[in-house]
Amino acid sequence: MADLKEVIKKQRSYFDSGRTLEPTFRLKMLTTLQKAITEHETEITDALQRDLNKAPFEAYETEIGIILGELRYIIKNLKSWAKPRQVKTPLTHFKSTSYIVPEPYGVVLIMSPWNYPFQLTVAPLVGAIAAGNCSVVKPSAYSPATSAIIVKIIRKYFDEGFIAVVEGGRQANQELLEQKFDYIFFTGSVNVGKLVMSAAAKNLTPLTLELGGKSPCIVDRDANLKIAARRIVWGKCLNAGQTCVAPDYLLVHEEVKSQLLEYMKGEITTFYGPHPCKNRDFPKIINQKHFERLISLMDNSKIFTGGDYDEDTLKISPTILDKVSWDDPVMQEEIFGPIMPVLDFDDISQVIQAVNRRPKPLALYLFTTSKQTEKTVVESISFGGGCINDTIVHLATSYMPFGGVGESGMGGYHGSWSFDTFSHKKSILKKSNFIDIKLRYPPYENKINLLKKVL
Repeated sequence: MADLKEVIKKQRSYFDSGRTLEPTFRLKMLTTLQKAITEHETEITDALQRDLNKAPFEAYETEIGIILGELRYIIKNLKSWAKPRQVKTPLTHFKSTSYIVPEPYGVVLIMSPWNYPFQLTVAPLVGAIAAGNCSVVKPSAYSPATSAIIVKIIRKYFDEGFIAVVEGGRQANQELLEQKFDYIFFTGSVNVGKLVMSAAAKNLTPLTLELGGKSPCIVDRDANLKIAARRIVWGKCLNAGQTCVAPDYLLVHEEVKSQLLEYMKGEITTFYGPHPCKNRDFPKIINQKHFERLISLMDNSKIFTGGDYDEDTLKISPTILDKVSWDDPVMQEEIFGPIMPVLDFDDISQVIQAVNRRPKPLALYLFTTSKQTEKTVVESISFGGGCINDTIVHLATSYMPFGGVGESGMGGYHGSWSFDTFSHKKSILKKSNFIDIKLRYPPYENKINLLKKVL
């Protein structure tokens, strides 16, 4: 605890020096981070393989490449974002000018999860650097190899006063949350998110929560079933389903369910062979605890395909569960694994009612060729973000914010939204000294009629 307090004290001193306020300094730090990632790309890839058995392609696709793309975009645009922005001034403030100044919060805490341990640690850090903050980074203890390379990079390239990294498990998390930060960025489960928000409330600390939930995938009868099957299987099996925006369960029109499931079964074989647990590129479950939890959710009587697993490698084959009901155990929690429960419907209104009765999901996926169905679903269901005729990829862009709503989180980031998330927008009105309209000053006498004409 004493060491942690000293780290935060050092960061406050660094921030108070004013160094981080200059866009040139921020750009230099972002470029340094970009260089560090490139120089250590092989080590990062190896770490992700050890923690989650991610293939090099998947590691670059979902972790390293996304960060490098985000860095290029932010480096290109940072100077314009950091400038004061002049806005209109009401006539009632004549003669004045108004402008907004983005300023960093100060010392921020970034707490990241284990499922995308590199991307979900570094992506918010990029935003914190861009906005001019000092950062304390807490990677997950469940992904020790990736945490170790993050520690190595941060300590090698950055002053601890600017970016510090804290290792450890729950005890370290608890000690961090007992400290006063100027902003907290947390990515993880809903239950832990509630604890983080409660701790932040004690100091009235603003925060972003990137959580999760059960994200529905809807396939209507007019969808292109072959493409839908391929994209759903890809999205569900990416990182072995350990993705906060993975399609959690499938809602498919009863007329096309059988055909879609056959196509999905075929795509699983195409992607991973007849024995996915033996495929060297198929990711593993993070640890024994989560492995056992997932196995307990598989009802053998409802397995359409898959169902096998390897306890030695912690791998579970992509599994489709058919004839599932809303009351089944697999529908009571976020799955976070390669298990896809399937429910059917005969009218899209049933889907809308069913989803809206449950907590707002982080993502929603709809497969349809009907513009009317697309419009109805998007306007009728509240969710963080999603795709029409695809899965997952809506988060892989710097041109849109990524974040949840309701129980799936609050706040968003990526691109300019990362800069905005870690910046306070300071409003300034500058008044001229050449004229001073006396209407607002006492004595008020009979000024109210004039005031009503002006306001």
